[in-house]
Amino acid sequence: MITVSAIPAFADNYIWALHDKRSAVIVDPGDAAPVLAFLRTHHLTLAAILITHHHADHAGGVAGLLADTPVPVWGPAFESIAGVSNPVSEPATITLPALGLNMTVLDVPGHTAGHIAYYSAPWLFCGDTLFACGCGRLFEGTPEQMLHSLQKLAQLPGDTAVYCAHEYTLSNIAFAQNAEPNNEILRRRAIEAAKHRQQGLPTVPSRLDLEWATNPFLRCHEPDIGQAVAVHSGTLPTDAVAVFAALRQWKNHF
Repeated sequence: MITVSAIPAFADNYIWALHDKRSAVIVDPGDAAPVLAFLRTHHLTLAAILITHHHADHAGGVAGLLADTPVPVWGPAFESIAGVSNPVSEPATITLPALGLNMTVLDVPGHTAGHIAYYSAPWLFCGDTLFACGCGRLFEGTPEQMLHSLQKLAQLPGDTAVYCAHEYTLSNIAFAQNAEPNNEILRRRAIEAAKHRQQGLPTVPSRLDLEWATNPFLRCHEPDIGQAVAVHSGTLPTDAVAVFAALRQWKNHF
């Protein structure tokens, strides 16, 4: 049986470990030290590393892990990342024999130009593209690219477990409640997420069907969100891309 465990890093990052009782595959190791500690504590052998994009808080620990255990490193084909031995892009499928697992690669540019995600039902490892009740900033991509990437992820099954890479949920929910104040499911999510954090528990993974119901960046078609954006910006957006762009700009300064 494969388990997915969170390895906290930095202020709010999660490094993800897919593992059985012997081997582990690590997703987005921004720091080697907590990963090595996790492997030692659980008596696991590092089998592979998966990288979603080039930012240091996702790839900065690769060299340290490889110095300890040389393993294959999968990463985005359209980004330059030291240590990546297997550059991939959509529609590649990668094989992780230590866990008997295949994963589909999805191109999801927007946060960075070459960002990718990894999917093997029911798990989605989406880096900084889709967050719990939010999405990543557009550092290198366009609103059109990011909206298309989010819509691609939104087409996955509703029971998909969304393993994003940061604990941003409470702040994302606070923003979402401004964008869609009458969303009752969002109100209940806010209460539940606050309870989790008060207990020191992660709020992720979330389920994709919960994101459909509460994440404003997946709900740009909703009239209430379009109206909230219009009131905030003073301009009525003309389509979903315009709603998304205005919504993301609003969130940047929230």
